Amino acid sequence: MTKIALYQARTGIDPARNADALVAAVEQAAAGGAAILFTPEMSGMLDRDRARAAPNYRSQAEDGVLAAVRDAAARTGIWVHLGSLAVRREDGRLNNRAFVIDDAGAIRASYDKLHLFDVDLATGESWRESASYAPGERALVVDTPAGPLGLAICYDLRFPDLFRSLTDAGAEILGIPAAFTVPTGAAHWHVLMRARAIEAGVFVVAAAQGGRHEDGRETFGHSLVVDPWGEILLDMGEGEGVGFAEIDLGHVAEVRSRLPAIRHRRPIPPVERIRG
Repeated sequence: MTKIALYQARTGIDPARNADALVAAVEQAAAGGAAILFTPEMSGMLDRDRARAAPNYRSQAEDGVLAAVRDAAARTGIWVHLGSLAVRREDGRLNNRAFVIDDAGAIRASYDKLHLFDVDLATGESWRESASYAPGERALVVDTPAGPLGLAICYDLRFPDLFRSLTDAGAEILGIPAAFTVPTGAAHWHVLMRARAIEAGVFVVAAAQGGRHEDGRETFGHSLVVDPWGEILLDMGEGEGVGFAEIDLGHVAEVRSRLPAIRHRRPIPPVERIRG
């Protein structure tokens, strides 16, 4: 049995203040006995005003939020899955990048979001991640104290082929940090997270942004831990804070023995379409 922690944030436009909040969450998670803390997508800054946000983007080597979290992880002796930061590339574009940081403050893995969210919602909201961000180019599973962790970010949730690849590569936990909008969250958040857990018999850990942010957006919250049978072990509802759950990887083997769908996977042949 491994104790994990999730930080549900309401990230603002000032990276320094957000770093302070993350450090406090690391300290709280460590004090609560967690082996690893999971944080949401865009933990370092959420600002949809691109002109205002631009001066705050940094390269990975220069990012003050990343440095603060690495220092806190080393000081408190806890691992951190830093859900993601906006990292400036050499070509001036950005990557939406997740980090797995060990208890010595070293970066064990980083993952760039593969699928970019470009959509016009019925509420009038419009999102164009591809206007600023470049997509990632690799999928990753990394060993952690909680178990082999498959990495994804937010909109990746809607592409089950990614999770099939991660679980084929040995993932027994899926980390899916997010900043879901309220309309899509209310409609799809719980059902998709439970589906990802059920279809492969894995734990899903989804740390989320939640609440009304400084830049005017509102995010859904409801950070989740879902077990391999699809049962919700933790739902943090609305508001900010740190929550805890215990996971047992023995449950993965148990569920997969009861419902061995992952062993029954076969390559899908080319689809034939018969037109009438």
